Amino acid sequence: MIDPRIAAHRGRIVKTTGDGLLIEFTSVVDALRCAAEMQTALAEDNDALPSERHIEFRVGIHQGDIVVDDGDIFGDGVNVAARLEGLAEPGGICVSVRVQEDATGRLDLTFEDMGEQALKNIARPVRTYRVVMASRSASTSVSSNPPLPDKPSIAVLPFTNMRGDPEQDFFADGMVDDIITVLSRYPSLFVIARNSSFTYRGRAVDVKQVGRELGVRYVLEGSVRKAGNRVRVTAQLVEAEAGNHVWAERYDRDLADIFAVQDEITEAVTIAIAPAIEDAERQRAMRKPPGSIDAWAAYQRGLWHFSKYTAEDIALAQKYFQQTIDLDPGFSGGYTGLAFARTRATGGFGKQNLAEIRASTFELARRAVALDGNDAEARACFSEKLMMRGDYEGALAEVESALAISPNLAGAHGVLGAVLMWSGHPSEGRAALENSVRLDPRNPNMGLRLLDITISFYLPGEYDAAIAAARRAIRAYPEFSNTYRWLAAALGQTGRVEEAKEALQKAIAMAPASFDLFVRQRVPWHRPEDYAHMVEGLRKAGWEG
Repeated sequence: MIDPRIAAHRGRIVKTTGDGLLIEFTSVVDALRCAAEMQTALAEDNDALPSERHIEFRVGIHQGDIVVDDGDIFGDGVNVAARLEGLAEPGGICVSVRVQEDATGRLDLTFEDMGEQALKNIARPVRTYRVVMASRSASTSVSSNPPLPDKPSIAVLPFTNMRGDPEQDFFADGMVDDIITVLSRYPSLFVIARNSSFTYRGRAVDVKQVGRELGVRYVLEGSVRKAGNRVRVTAQLVEAEAGNHVWAERYDRDLADIFAVQDEITEAVTIAIAPAIEDAERQRAMRKPPGSIDAWAAYQRGLWHFSKYTAEDIALAQKYFQQTIDLDPGFSGGYTGLAFARTRATGGFGKQNLAEIRASTFELARRAVALDGNDAEARACFSEKLMMRGDYEGALAEVESALAISPNLAGAHGVLGAVLMWSGHPSEGRAALENSVRLDPRNPNMGLRLLDITISFYLPGEYDAAIAAARRAIRAYPEFSNTYRWLAAALGQTGRVEEAKEALQKAIAMAPASFDLFVRQRVPWHRPEDYAHMVEGLRKAGWEG
């Protein structure tokens, strides 16, 4: 099947490498036509054979400079083609942007954009495309592998037992089981079930192959080594398609209580993984060209801008969350993101009517919950909107439902902290807020969480602690104007008038409309006594409104 097609399209086999071939063509079109005909013929032949007799090749094609030496060829042109072959699906073809541009319109093929890919030992990312044969529908891959879900997907493989001790197998398997269970509670993740992951037990695996066979973007693998009364667990998260390491960590623990150690490491691993995946997904989305953006990429771009705390970025976040809704009206995340972003715009930079914003964000959050009642992030968002109406009881019920679905969801713990704090339980609220910070120290809502911690000290009269917390928050998020308002109130309460006036002036100058919204009138989630307490501190800081 292969040799005659290479000859017909003027190709030259440079060398064979075990089960691989390096082939040189004088024309990109010839190379791609040859590869497509070869893969189609192999696929048709495989259809008539049992699966154990199938032969499947991956093909990578690149156009670039080469160095010829005694019949062999070398250089980045060869290296890129080899790396592209590794990205292709079995039975598939992966090409660089140079090949795609030269071949478009000249062959009966379509190309699916894979975005820029970081290739091993290649200095710059390479824009990459997957080839879909015209003879097969766009919904049918040239391979039987499942497609990637429309949200980040992960498989947790059995951890390798480095000593072969059956007791150590029990420990490792229990930990992997727990990691899968906990990750499954994150609404933003698609997690492969244990039965599928454990088919790779005892096998030397290629994470790229695992990613293709299970249809996942990320693979978590690790090992367990026990020595005496100590155990060492290593874990690493890999982006399967490119083979890039996203995160890695090592845990050394005493085995005084094996179950406690198992729980401790499980918690540490799962807390680290979700933010690492979120960060990787946002980077992927930001690299994607605007012309090929889809709902998930729009959502991730919205989250990226949402984390920046400037008026311009919050406006862009709203734009991308609205685009998410337009592209996929059934995706609850778009509504949740837009609700949070509109609230952020009001809180820090708002010139809009507060009542209108509260009404629109309430409806967005309610719509998100209606679309997906098991989306813990949507329920946490709805809880916050209920709290903003002064419905503390309803807010508490919603956020408790969110935490029942996803106990480690940092955002839900943050909302719980705010609900408790504003309903008259600042100390209990602070504990939940600090837990939120511990669970996800890079959460886009971190500025708000640090502000709420400041308020949780102010309300019970712990002014020095409130000042210290406010200064920490301002160092991290100097653009967040509301923190200066509470800092001014706390400084005013302690008699530090000059410092208080300076903070007050910054609060007003940075966002005068926001200051008016929160100071000249009582917002519904401030109890009358808490509002009066805040105003008292601001008057001592020199406010004369």
